[in-house]
Amino acid sequence: MDNKETPPVTAADGVSSSDHRWSDLTQVCLINILARLSLEDRFRSLIFVCKNWLDTCKDPSLNAILDLEPHFASFAAGEESSRWWSDEFERRIDSMVRAVGEWSGGDVREIRVRHCSDRAIEALAERCPKLQVLSIKSSMNVTDKMMRKVAFGCPMLVELDISYCYKISRESIALIGSSCPNLRILKRNFMNWLDPSQHAGIVPNEYLNACPQDPDPEAAAIADTMPHLEHLELRFSKLSSRGLGLISESCLRLEYLDLSGCANLMSRDVSSAASKLECLKTLKKPNFYIPRSVFHAERYGHWQLYDERFQTDVFRI
Repeated sequence: MDNKETPPVTAADGVSSSDHRWSDLTQVCLINILARLSLEDRFRSLIFVCKNWLDTCKDPSLNAILDLEPHFASFAAGEESSRWWSDEFERRIDSMVRAVGEWSGGDVREIRVRHCSDRAIEALAERCPKLQVLSIKSSMNVTDKMMRKVAFGCPMLVELDISYCYKISRESIALIGSSCPNLRILKRNFMNWLDPSQHAGIVPNEYLNACPQDPDPEAAAIADTMPHLEHLELRFSKLSSRGLGLISESCLRLEYLDLSGCANLMSRDVSSAASKLECLKTLKKPNFYIPRSVFHAERYGHWQLYDERFQTDVFRI
């Protein structure tokens, strides 16, 4: 059979045959196609193609999960953008979260974003009772007021990541623990306060200085309300031996414990806690690199004492 070229479409011809093929797609087929595309594609372009595509992008089956972590993780270490900490970027993230909360019809199960605010959290708390995963690290404008709503509005939470969220306090942690009995994963990491130079020019200075100085009350809240935790991250926390002791005595199901950068803990504190956690499979000790400009050798007399205190495997200068 001879291959004949399709004649070009003119204005008089009206809609092209390719347009006809797209318009003939059933809703099910279109959903199947859009589901294979990235969130970035859907939010940046597809919703603007036509009303039919916009309506399809709103289908609840396409909005059960909002995961922006691959986007943020695609930036190499140290490439965090100061733009992410701007009001404009925060509003964009809020808009995406609120849209997904609305379009999911209340069936959204997983939210993994950064740099959102109370506006987004309020929408989730009011519309998403089936939410199981909430990761909102580096959200400097999420407060206890809205986390209180999450505690009561999202009782099915299994995983919570509030790392680098300095306006969230012990109060919210206690309420989440009391109201979400299925919680198994808590990530409450802090920025590297030992070497803040890595955040210079990116994270606002006033926010860096707002880092909680006494996390022991938070540790007490975790111990009191989250006895079924299996995974706990407290990187660069100023946790003391007392706080760690409370956790190790109450959270006996812990399988994973990350204490990287917890400079107030000594090796014997960590060993004592680990001995009480019979289910523990992975323990990350306070091994970290502190530049000579921050902690001088004279503070501990010599590098060997430093190595004994923090259990550093290889000390780098």
